[in-house]
Amino acid sequence: MYKIFFRLVFKRLDPEQAHHLAFRWIRLAARVPVLRTFLAAALAPRYKELRTEALGLRMHGPFGLAAGFDKNAVGIDGMAMLGFDHVEIGTVTGEPQPGNPKQRLFRLVKDRALINRMGFNNDGSLRVAARLASRTPVFKPVVGVNIGKTKVVPEEEAVADYVKSAERLAPYADYLVVNVSSPNTPGLRNLQATEALRPLLSAVREAADRTASARRVPLLVKIAPDLADEDVDAVADLAVELGLDGIIATNTTIAREGLGLTSDPSLVKETGGLSGAPLKDRSLEVLRRLYARVGDRITLVGVGGIENAEDAWQRILAGATLVQGYSAFIYEGPFWGRAIHKGLAARLATSPYATLADAVGADVRKTA
Repeated sequence: MYKIFFRLVFKRLDPEQAHHLAFRWIRLAARVPVLRTFLAAALAPRYKELRTEALGLRMHGPFGLAAGFDKNAVGIDGMAMLGFDHVEIGTVTGEPQPGNPKQRLFRLVKDRALINRMGFNNDGSLRVAARLASRTPVFKPVVGVNIGKTKVVPEEEAVADYVKSAERLAPYADYLVVNVSSPNTPGLRNLQATEALRPLLSAVREAADRTASARRVPLLVKIAPDLADEDVDAVADLAVELGLDGIIATNTTIAREGLGLTSDPSLVKETGGLSGAPLKDRSLEVLRRLYARVGDRITLVGVGGIENAEDAWQRILAGATLVQGYSAFIYEGPFWGRAIHKGLAARLATSPYATLADAVGADVRKTA
């Protein structure tokens, strides 16, 4: 049913317009008590065997919404209603910004992919923090907060900009993510180099500890799939050295060659980050490499090209304790979370593993 609706309605709309329309409907549904209860029962069934503990947090399952969908923390309850066990909001920047000029979001339907050059359009950390502080949750998913650099802030002042966001948002975050891997903010990816990343992560850690002193807010870093293997290793080693809580692998890619893209070449050549199915192999490869390097010392989050339960299961076997999705939600619709959970429960039941935790990294350990 949804695929017919997508073809007849959403596909005819500008992708960003379609996003805002769908998100508005989700938020409205979550505000109606009887309706949201019914929808949550239908779309977000709970499986005891999928209960997950990660980052010191307990979740109904391992499957979450990646950053980018709810940039301003306006629809957390709605996304939980649809079956996401954790919701990562953002990316949020120190100051509000409109993002890049439109059109900045493109569908590659044949490839089940998206290209975006949104440019961190968001309300800014002050307003988002106020929104989180005043939130009265109906559903209680784990809420991650993803922070990035304000575009107009020069690279040499990036640390102070991240610290400002961390100070404002850490008190309301179940976990905090430093995003240094979006391709749509000039100079941002330069911060992935360990000589720049070390002081940045240390400063954000100190800011989070200072402003959320009653608890330790887990801190993660999100990396690009375009890093060379030796740079992936360097980030992994740095994360362990600094006592980081986790790594999210991976963000979107600027690559186009070698991905087997079949969509209209005029779309494929659009600048921005490519997400969705074509990213699957490289994201899985990066995840495997990270787990081989860090093992169980830090939490890994697999994201990039996850379309179905089998994809999620493969990420878990490759070392991910948590998995996230976004692009496939556009193509699969509101029953996507239900299908992922049902499929994961079925795979766990027929596997040799007693729990999901036992399955994490199992394929990598076999080849070690």
